[in-house]
Amino acid sequence: MKRLLAVVSMWLVCSLAIAQTRALPDFADLAEKQGPTVVNISTTQVSRAQAAGSPFPFDESDPAFEFFKRFMPRVPGGGAPREFENKSLGSGFIISGDGYILTNAHVVDGADEVTVRLTDKREFKAKIVGADKRTDVALVKIEASGLPVAKLADPAQLRVGEWVVAIGSPFGFDNSVTAGIVSAKGRSLPQENYVPFIQTDVAINPGNSGGPLFNMRGEVVGINSQIYSRSGGYMGVSFAIPIDVAMDIQHQLRASGKVSRGRLGVVIQEVSKELADSLGLARPMGAVVNSVERGGPADKAGLEPGDVILKFDGKAINASADLPRLVAATRPGAKALVQVWRKGAYRDIAVVVGEMQEERQVAARQGKQRAPEQAANRLGLVVSELTPEQRRDLKLSGGLLIEDVRGAGARADLKAGDVIIAVISKGATTEVKTADQLNRLLAQFDKGSNVTLLIRRGEMQTFITIKGLNGGN
Repeated sequence: MKRLLAVVSMWLVCSLAIAQTRALPDFADLAEKQGPTVVNISTTQVSRAQAAGSPFPFDESDPAFEFFKRFMPRVPGGGAPREFENKSLGSGFIISGDGYILTNAHVVDGADEVTVRLTDKREFKAKIVGADKRTDVALVKIEASGLPVAKLADPAQLRVGEWVVAIGSPFGFDNSVTAGIVSAKGRSLPQENYVPFIQTDVAINPGNSGGPLFNMRGEVVGINSQIYSRSGGYMGVSFAIPIDVAMDIQHQLRASGKVSRGRLGVVIQEVSKELADSLGLARPMGAVVNSVERGGPADKAGLEPGDVILKFDGKAINASADLPRLVAATRPGAKALVQVWRKGAYRDIAVVVGEMQEERQVAARQGKQRAPEQAANRLGLVVSELTPEQRRDLKLSGGLLIEDVRGAGARADLKAGDVIIAVISKGATTEVKTADQLNRLLAQFDKGSNVTLLIRRGEMQTFITIKGLNGGN
């Protein structure tokens, strides 16, 4: 009996091990079939600099240069201008048999020469058809035919936890294969408002940029674009551009060499729980409008600061990062219906989408004048009324200048020099013009309440919620 139990136990252990082995994916067929669709991209950028008058005829890339320069002085003064070549490596993948290749914009940015190498060792000089820095997508073309073409997937079908595979040239090692899972979808990154990134734990390193991210069916779901790293190397967090976003960009690049994007002309921020309570929303959702560009599409349509945009062209805005992507993907000149939450009610506003221009840098205005020393109000703020000149410069009819910040105001990241435009409570927005008026408004709040202010900071407007109002004035 004991022998029988031992045999059964051993059989169960072996069966479990076999089952676990069978559950692990096999990437060999995928790598073999899709590897030829992936290319190595090397770029050269030529720059000119003043030579330092070297007494020996070695290029600075020659190992002998380092040895001789230790013992032979340079001639004082500059020599004739010299050309220096900066080289970089990346990856890409073939999307048409006649030589169109997708990669990252940062791979080919500033390149004077682009070389594409296939897995069969053939090399081609490539032409940059176009590049879009906002999405980090570039399209290049080589003169070839009958090339193997990568199959494309529908990223909407991609699931978190699904296995994915990257093929590229990390550190110049051609056709390297790494694998992992999808960690998240629709990620927003700082300064990257136009791409709902796919986050993975696939090992991505310098040289992988521009290469494809495959699902287990051998279909491209994204373009490997960047990593999150404190060391410069892979740390388990990588990001890919969804292939549908990339293909929309490449269609525009192929047609005109540039990308057109829609714009509303608003500055927005995320709706926090405290801000949602102040605006009378049932839960945090949408994108709250901080300011509206005068004469812009939103201004012409009637959008106002304090509006919460809940839907754009029928699509829900769950987080503020959703809005820039949806607007940018809309054809300039198209009409879209915007649903907003304004003063406790829903409104539908029709807007004609404008066209995004090159980003402009706006200098912040400074208008600080120290008021006489006085006690802080219930928010921990010392405020003064704006002078006529300050109101004119800021294009405001009222507002209070924050002179000093203490207590709860400091914890809320308010700063001296900020201008209080309005107080928001239960969906109602009340503009403020005097310190007495502000104090009367604050007196209506119970101790411990949260107070939301509309603040002007430089050229920007933002909503700031101060938690836990104190009891005294």
